[in-house]
Amino acid sequence: MTIEDLKASNLILFEAISGSRSFGLATENSDTDIKGVYYLPKEDFFGLNYIPQISNETNDITYYEIGRFVELLQKNNPNILEMLASPEDCILQKHPLMDLLKAEDFLSKLCKDTFAGYAVSQIKKAKGLNKKILNPVEKERKSILDFCYILHHQGSIPLKKWLKEFPSSGGVSAGRGGLSQEHCGLASIDNTKGIYALFYDESGILRYKGIMQDAEANQVSVSSIPKGEDCLAYLFCNLDAYSTYCKDYREYWKWVSERNEDRYNVNRKHGQNYDSKNMMHTIRLLQSCEHIFKTGSMQIRVDNREELLDIKAGNNPYESVMQKAEDLLESIEQYYSVSPLPENPDLEKTTKILVEIREQLYGS
Repeated sequence: MTIEDLKASNLILFEAISGSRSFGLATENSDTDIKGVYYLPKEDFFGLNYIPQISNETNDITYYEIGRFVELLQKNNPNILEMLASPEDCILQKHPLMDLLKAEDFLSKLCKDTFAGYAVSQIKKAKGLNKKILNPVEKERKSILDFCYILHHQGSIPLKKWLKEFPSSGGVSAGRGGLSQEHCGLASIDNTKGIYALFYDESGILRYKGIMQDAEANQVSVSSIPKGEDCLAYLFCNLDAYSTYCKDYREYWKWVSERNEDRYNVNRKHGQNYDSKNMMHTIRLLQSCEHIFKTGSMQIRVDNREELLDIKAGNNPYESVMQKAEDLLESIEQYYSVSPLPENPDLEKTTKILVEIREQLYGS
């Protein structure tokens, strides 16, 4: 079933403009998002063809089956609560039965988890983005050799530097390129973590495994060392740092491959090192949550349009936006603690409303 099928069969119960235009934050480049509610033909609802949600390809037009809609309202889903409380000038179509569903029957202290909780996840995401922008990871991937060091007096020398600059001594001669990691052999040292005795076989006869077997190795290699061989040095491998680097490398280049380039370039242009559009909506969501616990009601159309659009434009330093978010979270906690809202929506009452709507749609 498609959106066109819903309209052709007159199954739509509610339809409204949502998103920026609903909040009063639209600009000349803003998209028009549509959300709505529908009911299924009787044979589909009572049969095996239940469809909870229908969207277009870009997901900017989405409709929810009436049962799914009420279920999400009972969970205090922010998008669905805001949809129910849509401003009158954004409502395109509304069946009289939809008047039975009122926001005040659903608002509860769950909103702290759904509104503020989601906002906190977006703040963490923004902090992660800030870190990625400020600390780009080079495309050429490091190997475990970059996290190995040779103990030297009271300090250490990076392994690669030591191999390259190793002087001819003790019967071991370095060629023009220094020592080769492939000719090295490591032996574990009892009662230590990450420290190895390093041996070198210039001839290759002893067939040491080298310090690493390939560039993708996630740990150093240990070789079988014949008795009597002289230890050339002691090596420390910082495996924890290497594991952290591998995780950061994967996450960074996954982010690069998936990021919206146009949006990224806008963020890079204003130079504030955060996704300004996302943070605008995060601040708006926190302000909406604060309003719920302060007044016990929903406010969809913002009264601080210029302030929020200023954040979207990247005119505020990252630190000040983060501080604003922290201040709002603190305020939400204070209003939450004295709010008369119930802990949860009245499931029995709101489910009865759904049953009444279905009975009238399908006939009791």
